[in-house]
Amino acid sequence: MTIQIDRAAAPGRRAVPETGDVTVVVATRNRRDRLRETIPRHAAPVVLVDNGSDDGGPDDHPGVDVVRLGENRGAAARNVGVERAGTKYVAFADDDSYWEPGSLACAAALLDAYPRTALLSARVLVGPEGREDPISVAMAGAQLGVPADAPGPAILGFLACAVVVRRDAFLAAGGFEPALHVYGEEALLAMDLAAAGHRLAYAPTLTVRHLPLPGGRDPGARRRLEVRNRVLTAMLRRPPGVVRRTVAAAWRQDRAGVTDAVRMAPWALRQRRALPQDVERDLVTIGG
Repeated sequence: MTIQIDRAAAPGRRAVPETGDVTVVVATRNRRDRLRETIPRHAAPVVLVDNGSDDGGPDDHPGVDVVRLGENRGAAARNVGVERAGTKYVAFADDDSYWEPGSLACAAALLDAYPRTALLSARVLVGPEGREDPISVAMAGAQLGVPADAPGPAILGFLACAVVVRRDAFLAAGGFEPALHVYGEEALLAMDLAAAGHRLAYAPTLTVRHLPLPGGRDPGARRRLEVRNRVLTAMLRRPPGVVRRTVAAAWRQDRAGVTDAVRMAPWALRQRRALPQDVERDLVTIGG
């Protein structure tokens, strides 16, 4: 299914909404200048959630519901945006990304047509030159096949800035786990949506442009959090053997991250619940 709509925003003006069924939720922190470029490009209602920015916070954009949390909740800030959304579908974007024209309307049409699918992941093009993100290439490989009741290859992971979700399924799954904060937070939600019986699909007819700033965030701090969250996610859902292998591999990558996860192990074990066998089998198939 392809829907082409050329409704890109003129400079200083918001894009014309493509659909009334999707709200775009953007979580941000200390990137007000980049938001001035990306917010006008969202062709749908927008909820902008500020994670306690200390640079004065984002501007008030016309027609945008701006939520100022006063603290940094990490990925869980998106949960606040989803709760405030008044539409049945929600698209996520980062402050340095936006959905290409036609993609949001196409996503709504696909989710209408495939009621078992709770999450659609778009093709991601990186930088002004539009390099295809390696994660998109991997998703297109369809390691888990293409179910008849899904609009594209089955997946068990995603980039948060490039998905559209069913609002009710997202909230029922608990959204993004606050304890993970940021980096690698998507894996747990993907597992929980699949465990609830939902399809997650890659839909290359949808496109997201990602324009990361040169240098980005602190790479050492990011690696430490990614390792911590990978270990915690394994503790929360995976079999003991997988947990041991995850810890061993993570120790070689970042010992501080593993140490952080071990400190949080009592919490993780209290929250632990095993995945259904078919979901665990699919994770093994994709090398998880």
